[in-house]
Amino acid sequence: MRPEHEQEIAANLERAEQSIQAARDLAAKGYHDFAASRAYYAAFYSATAILLSEGLDFSKHSGVIASIHQQFVKTAKLSKEQGKDLNWLFEIRNVGDYGGAAHVSPPQAERAIQAAESFLNAIKSLLNR
Repeated sequence: MRPEHEQEIAANLERAEQSIQAARDLAAKGYHDFAASRAYYAAFYSATAILLSEGLDFSKHSGVIASIHQQFVKTAKLSKEQGKDLNWLFEIRNVGDYGGAAHVSPPQAERAIQAAESFLNAIKSLLNR
């Protein structure tokens, strides 16, 4: 753990928790596109936190996702399923944010929230929080 990033790691984990709650609230109100987007961001903030703990910082989403696969999925610290979930969350976020006529379905939004929560819990376990 890199102590110089401790506050930023904590802030990202807090954002992840808040994003999951926001996703639940949005889904409950029928805003499935936005719920899926918030779910993705929960996983993104979680991923950013664990990468910071390794001294890694990326400005692009693609860099964060690629590094999670390289540093954590390929080394079996995270499961292949968790890696696939992160990829899927990124794809469903793109539908929710930029899909035009395509929309996230209620079951997809629910799956996104569950995947993001599972991902966050795995990251917290790795960070021992």
